[in-house]
Amino acid sequence: MRIREARPDEAPALSALVLRSKAHWGYDEALLAACRDELTISASDMTARRIMVAEDETSGEALGVASLEGRAPDGALGLLFVEPRVIGLGIGRALYAHVLHRARELGFERLTIDSDPHAVDFYRALGARPVPGGGALPRLVVEPPPRRAWVRAWTRGRRTVQLGNVGEFQTQFGELTPLARRASGHYSCLAALGSPHPAAVVLPVTVPPGWIELLRRQLAWESVEVYDGLGAAHTAESARADAQAGEAAPHPGLAAAILARPALTRRLRGLGLPFVPWGHTGPSGELSGEPLPPGALRHESKSAANSLFQRLAPAHPAITVPVQRTAANRREAARLLLALVRSGAGGVVKSEHGVGGSGTHVVRSVRSLLPVLRALPRGPLLVEDYLTDGRAPRQGDGPRDLPYSVPRDLTYDGLVDPAGTVHDVGAARMDVADTAYRGATVGPGAVPDRAASIALRFGHAVGVELAASGYRGWYDVDFVAATDGRLAPTEINLRLTGPSVAFMVKARLDETRGGDHLVRSLDHIPLGARLPDAELIAWLTELTARCTGIGAVFVPSIPTAAFDPAPYLGVLLAARTPDCLDAAEALVRGAAQDLGRIFTPAAPSSTHATPSSTPAAATGPAV
Repeated sequence: MRIREARPDEAPALSALVLRSKAHWGYDEALLAACRDELTISASDMTARRIMVAEDETSGEALGVASLEGRAPDGALGLLFVEPRVIGLGIGRALYAHVLHRARELGFERLTIDSDPHAVDFYRALGARPVPGGGALPRLVVEPPPRRAWVRAWTRGRRTVQLGNVGEFQTQFGELTPLARRASGHYSCLAALGSPHPAAVVLPVTVPPGWIELLRRQLAWESVEVYDGLGAAHTAESARADAQAGEAAPHPGLAAAILARPALTRRLRGLGLPFVPWGHTGPSGELSGEPLPPGALRHESKSAANSLFQRLAPAHPAITVPVQRTAANRREAARLLLALVRSGAGGVVKSEHGVGGSGTHVVRSVRSLLPVLRALPRGPLLVEDYLTDGRAPRQGDGPRDLPYSVPRDLTYDGLVDPAGTVHDVGAARMDVADTAYRGATVGPGAVPDRAASIALRFGHAVGVELAASGYRGWYDVDFVAATDGRLAPTEINLRLTGPSVAFMVKARLDETRGGDHLVRSLDHIPLGARLPDAELIAWLTELTARCTGIGAVFVPSIPTAAFDPAPYLGVLLAARTPDCLDAAEALVRGAAQDLGRIFTPAAPSSTHATPSSTPAAATGPAV
């Protein structure tokens, strides 16, 4: 489906569509005859009323029609009608979003909607407010929300081409194990949400048919070109083969795989849109024509990030930076950690690079030291003091700048645009178990104002340094809440992340539905049973409706792990209140676990079990 301007010769067909759509609500012939003249579109209306059409890109059939009428700053949404057989498939929502976007571009500040009574709930769900007055029809009003400056900088005011080159980015800093490569394939699906409104998405894994359609309906996207399966096959069989070989076989990165396909390269470049890779690589720079200079990614290194933090901290009194020591090997790391444990402080040991908390371990006791060291690479390693959690209530005198309700883990997100200007995106609360990232929440109240202000000031200063080093693109700075009311920066990520995707979804929902949404990303929700693609999409569709019923928005973000031996799902949830957001998370987690009670274990047999009837706890390799 795409949205375009209507043509004069379409007037009779569009008028018929409008009347069919009106009749869908059960009105009798007398009423339809009475409003026929009002609902008839003339050839001259196409320009005068700014009429736009949603059409099927394959057949060219008109699926819906809308109009933006009047002169700025006040106007009207005059028409919004959808072909009856496709009502409920997101066509109306996409047209509504398109009208708001066009109104914003043309300087409209307010649109009036004289709504059919049956459509009032639809408009209210998208942010329109009922107002008194009007004629025979209910009247609502909506103010097209302004587009955030960071969104304009990130997308250059256009739709984008999204590249899920997670694995390609990670291998710049070390070879991935078979398990890590498989996980990066699943995680690459988040790239579909790497901008508020993509035009094309390219992924290394094969995604379930119908997944992008679910995203399109929820986020009011127009059609999105999808090119998937361009990496190595991420199947259970290939993972076992890699494991049996003892190491990961070399796999081409995503951007490299695109460049090896001249027709696809021409198609993507021919769209004339900005490329948004998950992370910058040499091949992604060649594909987009915007390579980074040598050394621009050096602050992805945790030691380089710590050095930058130490240099900036004196100008930021609310920031404390843990002392970092380099250990040449595990033996030296053990000596440093043992001294920290005996001092009562505890320590943190890190590898130079790692994502989502991988390669980072907290050591609080002598007993925990040995298993941690066995899990680390040989070296070099980084050892830091463990910073005491600053959220607990303080006793006696002392700084109280940071309330104890502040989350332990938070992050600042920002971006450096092509001109080198830093744009603040916001602060997010992260859900971290031990050192493993689980998800993040963005939106009003997610991070208390005082802590958010500290994070934004320091994160912006980091961005200025990154820009000076030649970096361009998205970045974040992660923090922990430490003692004495201060924040401690722990690392810099020069790429998209889970919190960045939450910011993208929030921006899209705020633009298309109005208001100030809370959005929570949950990257790993265990499923109680394995679901093949068809069953997965049906279940996700049902879950979408259940979340809508409680006033929440459900966006499935990682759909490719639902048939893994240990199946899971990634999602984003959005709501206008914290209680609704929490209720949506409880609903989704409960539904995911209920899958294990729906299906019963297959009886022992010489035949293979039906995949969809095999509980996760009883599964082995895929059959």
